[in-house]
Amino acid sequence: MDVEKFRDDVYAISELLSIRLDENQKPKLNFVRQKLIDLYSENLVKINHSVLELICSSELISHGYNVDVEKPVSDILVCDLFASKGDGETIVEIETGFTPPEHALDTVDYYTARIISKISRYSQYCTKFSLATPIVNVLPIPELFLQSPSTRTDEQISKIKKICDRFYRHPQIKFEEIQNARIHSIYLINTDKGFAKEIDPKEYLSLTKNLLKESEFEL
Repeated sequence: MDVEKFRDDVYAISELLSIRLDENQKPKLNFVRQKLIDLYSENLVKINHSVLELICSSELISHGYNVDVEKPVSDILVCDLFASKGDGETIVEIETGFTPPEHALDTVDYYTARIISKISRYSQYCTKFSLATPIVNVLPIPELFLQSPSTRTDEQISKIKKICDRFYRHPQIKFEEIQNARIHSIYLINTDKGFAKEIDPKEYLSLTKNLLKESEFEL
C-alpha cells in the first residue's frame, strides 16, 4: 500500500476537477478527497474506484450538493456516494464492470444480478438513486426499473428475483424491494477528461439496448 502515491493521484485529479468549481464548492471536494485518503490508509478503498468517486462527487457538488463517500445507510449497506441538497438525498453507486474470478463462466448473469441488487436495495434509502459507470462499460439494466411500480407484474418481478437468488442468499433480495425500486439517472464517467455526464435511464437503455440484444442479453 503506497499512501503517498495514492495521495498524489487524488490530488492531481482533484486539481483538474476544481477548475469547474467555484471557491465555495472546492472545500466540499477537498472533504471527499481527504476522506478517501483516510480510507485508503486503512486499506478500505482503491485508487481506480476513488478516482471515479471524486469525478462523480465533483459533478454533484457543482450542482449544489454536499457529498459524502463510503457512507453506511443500513446495517449491511455502505453506499459509494451520498449527496444531499435541501430536502432531497441522492445515492450514487459506481459500477466498473468487474466480476470476481469465481464467476468467470457466468459473468453476465452475475453482473446483472449485482445491478438489480443495487437498484433494489439502495433506492429505498434515498429520494433519488443513480448508477455511475465509465464510458467503456455497459450496464445491463432491466427495463422493469423504468416502469411505475404499480405496473410491474408478479411474473416480471419473479423473473428478475430468480436471477438475484442465484447469487444473493444472505440476505436474499425481497420481492417487495424489486417491486418498489427505481433508478432515476445514469452518470457516464470520462476518467481521462475528468468529468461525468448525467443522462436519463430511458435514454441510456435506448443507447445500449441494441448492443445488448446483439449479445443475446434480454431481461
